[in-house]
Amino acid sequence: MPSTTSPLFSPLTLGSLTLPNRILMAPLTRCRANAQHVPTDLMVAYYAQRASAGAIIAEATMVIEGNSSFAGHEPGIYSPAQIASWKKVTDAVHAKGGRIILQLWHGGRACHPYFNSGAQPVAPSALAITGDTIHTPEGPQAYVMPRELRDDEIPRIVEGFRLASINARAAGFDGVEVHGANGYLLDEFLRDGSNRRSGPYGGPIANRARLLLEVIDAVIGVWGAGRVGVRLSPLNSYNDMRDSDPVALITHVATQLSGRRLAYLHLMRGDFLGQQRGDVVTPARAHFTGCLIGNMGYSAAEAAAAISSGALDAVAFGHHYVSNPDLVARIQSGAALAEPDQRTFYTQDAKGYTDYRTMEAAGQRG
Repeated sequence: MPSTTSPLFSPLTLGSLTLPNRILMAPLTRCRANAQHVPTDLMVAYYAQRASAGAIIAEATMVIEGNSSFAGHEPGIYSPAQIASWKKVTDAVHAKGGRIILQLWHGGRACHPYFNSGAQPVAPSALAITGDTIHTPEGPQAYVMPRELRDDEIPRIVEGFRLASINARAAGFDGVEVHGANGYLLDEFLRDGSNRRSGPYGGPIANRARLLLEVIDAVIGVWGAGRVGVRLSPLNSYNDMRDSDPVALITHVATQLSGRRLAYLHLMRGDFLGQQRGDVVTPARAHFTGCLIGNMGYSAAEAAAAISSGALDAVAFGHHYVSNPDLVARIQSGAALAEPDQRTFYTQDAKGYTDYRTMEAAGQRG
């Protein structure tokens, strides 16, 4: 049945942005940029199709050249060509009345020399990802041992995020999200399973969170806090990640983010692989006073209930946004949701990307 009273369809003040609904599009790596990491016309069409989302959080985007981990086809935001092509995307989304936020990302130890001219990846500690392989045109390859970043190299990382933030403004985005999740560089510093260093960036939680907060402060300096968010995944074991006390970690980080009056905290509530369990939403809600966005496996009904209860302010939907470009309309009308073809998640053409039909085009009714 059509939904007319669900809190999913109430407007939301997200920092400095006003959203028409609380159904957000989660960042989804889709590998449709070209070999120079420049967004393509396919990406323009893809994001424009999904402009009815309360806000689109665009996919993980490289802030510094030479840190590719997705088959060499994830986008970047460090070159003039990338800025110009992203501007086509943001213009197309805005022309349809949408809002779009760019996720700023450094792959850390999940990068691979195959895609980076032989360069060794960097990480907080010399610990390689184990138990998984990375897919290359020559078949699966093991992740390599990363090089531990020196303390005097870290300012360059922070500067890379700052410059990427400037570029994102030039490209017409409405805000930026700092990617501190899923076993990439900033998350690697946060969690003690991957951060074994000593000194100012290792050891206690306050030190392990230092790089993330330095990056966020640099990005706020460009955008203002009201247009900056962060994504965290304290429980997710993807990319061989673990922390000994994820509740204490999210409590500390949420408190620090709240003090900075960040626009939002985008929290992945669970573990892709089911290895780690716990409740990180409750402490995040208790210690972060800005908008809390939930993510990971929410149905529309569960999302609405979480918003009604005050546990969350909005929910970001992932895989169903791949196959339902009009997800907002489908949820509102009670229509069935199409399931995505996972075989096309990381291919490079239109199939499984821009060819999913809207409810109207398919002749469906709610």
